[in-house]
Amino acid sequence: MRPRTIVLGLAAIVIVAMVILTLIDHLLVDYLWYGRLGYGGVFNTTVVAELAIFGIVWLVAFAAIFASGLIAIGNSRDRERLRVVRRPDEMVEINLPELIRALGERVPWRVIVAAAAAVLALFAAQGEAASWDIYLKGLYGVPFGLTEQAFGKDVGFYIFSLPLLEEFRDLLMVLVVLSAAMAIAVYWARGALDFKETPPRVTQGAAAHLSVLLGLFFVQRAMSYWLSRFDLLLHSNGVVFGLRYVDRILWQPGLWLLVALALGAAVMCILNAREAGLRIPVAAFVVVFGPALVMNLIQPVIERLWVKPDELRVERPYLERNIAATRHAYKIDTVDVKPFAGQGALTPAALEQDSATIRNIRLWDPRPLLDTYRQLQEIRTYYDFRDVDIDRYWIEGKYTEVMLSPRELNLDQLPETAQTWVNQHLKFTHGAGLAMSPVNKKDTEGLPVFFVKDIPPISNVGLKVDQPAIYFGEERDSYAVVNSATPEFDYPKGTDNVFSYYAGSGGVPVSGFWRRLLFSIYFSDVNLLVTENIVDKSKIMIRRNIAERVAYIAPFLKIDHDPYAVIHNGRMVWILDCYTISDHYPYSQRNGDQLNYIRNSVKVVVDTYTGDTDFYVSDPDDPIIKTWARVFPAMFKPITAMPPDLHSHIRYPEDFFQVQADTYRTYHMTDPQVFYNREDLWGFPRESYAGQTAPMQPYYVIVRLPGQKDAEYMMMLPMTPSGRDNMIAWMAARCDGADYGHLFEYSFSKDRLIYGPYQIQARINQNPEISRQLSLWNQMGSKVLLGNLLVIPIQDSLLYVEPLFIRAENGQLPELQRVIASYSDRVVMGDTLELTMAALFTNQPPPAPTIAKTVTSQPAPQSIAQNSPGPTADMHSAAEHYNRALAAIRAGDWTEFGTEMKKLGEQLSKPSDSPHP
Repeated sequence: MRPRTIVLGLAAIVIVAMVILTLIDHLLVDYLWYGRLGYGGVFNTTVVAELAIFGIVWLVAFAAIFASGLIAIGNSRDRERLRVVRRPDEMVEINLPELIRALGERVPWRVIVAAAAAVLALFAAQGEAASWDIYLKGLYGVPFGLTEQAFGKDVGFYIFSLPLLEEFRDLLMVLVVLSAAMAIAVYWARGALDFKETPPRVTQGAAAHLSVLLGLFFVQRAMSYWLSRFDLLLHSNGVVFGLRYVDRILWQPGLWLLVALALGAAVMCILNAREAGLRIPVAAFVVVFGPALVMNLIQPVIERLWVKPDELRVERPYLERNIAATRHAYKIDTVDVKPFAGQGALTPAALEQDSATIRNIRLWDPRPLLDTYRQLQEIRTYYDFRDVDIDRYWIEGKYTEVMLSPRELNLDQLPETAQTWVNQHLKFTHGAGLAMSPVNKKDTEGLPVFFVKDIPPISNVGLKVDQPAIYFGEERDSYAVVNSATPEFDYPKGTDNVFSYYAGSGGVPVSGFWRRLLFSIYFSDVNLLVTENIVDKSKIMIRRNIAERVAYIAPFLKIDHDPYAVIHNGRMVWILDCYTISDHYPYSQRNGDQLNYIRNSVKVVVDTYTGDTDFYVSDPDDPIIKTWARVFPAMFKPITAMPPDLHSHIRYPEDFFQVQADTYRTYHMTDPQVFYNREDLWGFPRESYAGQTAPMQPYYVIVRLPGQKDAEYMMMLPMTPSGRDNMIAWMAARCDGADYGHLFEYSFSKDRLIYGPYQIQARINQNPEISRQLSLWNQMGSKVLLGNLLVIPIQDSLLYVEPLFIRAENGQLPELQRVIASYSDRVVMGDTLELTMAALFTNQPPPAPTIAKTVTSQPAPQSIAQNSPGPTADMHSAAEHYNRALAAIRAGDWTEFGTEMKKLGEQLSKPSDSPHP
């Protein structure tokens, strides 16, 4: 044996060994990690399923490919070998078939074919093993209890069984192609097939073999046509999603015809093995694909002559199915539609009744607040606030909406000289605490008033964070070794640093040579093997990014883009919303992500300190999560098992609400005629921020719904007619208690104009006084930012509120300097929400124009100070009424506020006893 052959053989062995070693290494790491989290059963079920699918498919694929190769060997065994005779002076060219035949003289052909079949079967087996979730759903699928009308199948057939059947169909095609490839390669290598001639020269045996394989191809096509009947419920022509008139008339019987023709073609090709001619295979192609082509040509004729002239009447039954299925698939069929006249008159008494709503109007926009948090609370450059979340807490006995952001450790922000292995993996391992502030308060400088701040976290409202360390969060994934010989950096304290050791249960033990070797191979990091910092109690934390962590445990769930942190029993936990999804719900319209079924079925809680991950089923009626609960019975907990104080922080997820609202803007139309004509198509309002215009996003508010006793936390979004800016409705999702998940649509009368957010924004920008003030600020080295313009429903009225931030031209510290509010035909800008509301709901302008200015089409009356040369008794009395009014509004006593403002108005209307200059 030549040295080159030996080297190549050894290289192949080394490569195969490294691949196998890597697979085993990953398998062992997963085994330890899943076991530490208490999900050993999930690991076992998944691995067994993958191995079983891989093994079965590999055996089937190997048998099919190897059998095809053996038949090819037998058919070319007695053929006279081709000899190449060369003149002595002729240059020798490398000829692949000759080389393979030469190899065949040294190694039995069966061995060569077996080796090739084993390798080719790996590709088929690996692809199927990666689809283990499809197999498990198909085997454990739970019926939906809903039957579609076209074929009388339960919806579960389309969600669970049909994808599995499609997987079998594709696998059959792969096997036919690989078997044919093996046969062609053997015939070509043994000289039974010569592509150099035109047409290619082929022996009788080879032609017979290939003809049988062609017959199997037509069997696969017959299966594909049979499954395509069900796919008629999963496609669209722009008018109807799902089965339509032309499908029922043409394609339902037509596909049965193609099934029969494909099976007939398969029989023709198999019988052609005797004749081994080309005529029958060609005829088979014509028999199958000819009618398919004809039906594709007939379809537009039917649509033009029978459908288009009276499309609504013809397609009406199918439109009704499309509308009903889509509304159910997106869970918008339970939306509670109520009228909202928007004609109520807000009075101080009405505002007092809704004081909880007024008290929780969100002034801080998450975008500038994030910059403010970073400037005031990052403390050190290596800490980072990734985003600002919105939640609610009971603060000093009041239901209070807050904004918060965990302070995570960003290793990328370490100085370049500090980017050492010890610093990145042993010393700087965790973040520290969070910043929290109410949504509507600011200090005298326009900065947030913190409920929780600094490191270690301190709170002046009774919120305790006894364990502020954040080992698991949203930052990029990087492993950390805790309880090593090197103490961990805990938090900065003045000019010094505080160090500590990990005292939790998180992490996988990593001490000992074999475990260190295991993780060293897994991370391709030799430092884990050679370092002396790993001691007996050392543990390694991996998959610390919470989204990747959940995705690794439950890859069959879709994760919401916005996890949020919650203070729970003195600790911090993350809550992630997860969805069960499908693209196979019959008749249901697919969205931009090509999905047509979604449920917020799971809430996942991840402890920031230990990494413990719990899955709670929030929609137990969802058949998909029922199916996964059958597959992994120990994985999911009922939502009732969630601790009550933690359960009070679950919220309706933004991604889910956005998908539902996007679908509802079309599918709120349930009348087929209105739907067909798109007579009432809705859109999302526009909003402007930092010079950019974009669709308004849903937002969380604490409001009291019309007819309800108490204010509650919910998500809402205004709606506008498509292509217009006035409001047509607003949609809300309740988040609290037993009413969680209840969707509302409050619709406005179509014969009355209700201003939309963009129109209110235009009124603000077009007002001369506000415009002048904004221009003045922008010319003084500052930049004005207008935040979220929120529409706040109060009883039967709408209040519009928009914060105004000022930031230095080159600075990154936005300050909340003004609050703009609009109600009815008035627009007011003031220093605080209290002053703005006071000016908005009285007929008098604010006495101090530097504090709040009423913006109307007429100049505001001058203040007392401007009308009088000096203090008088009347002025002292007016000032007392004004101060008492301010005290009342701060206390939420709108009745007292109205009384004092009325007295103030009466005082101001009296003629002054002092002479004017």
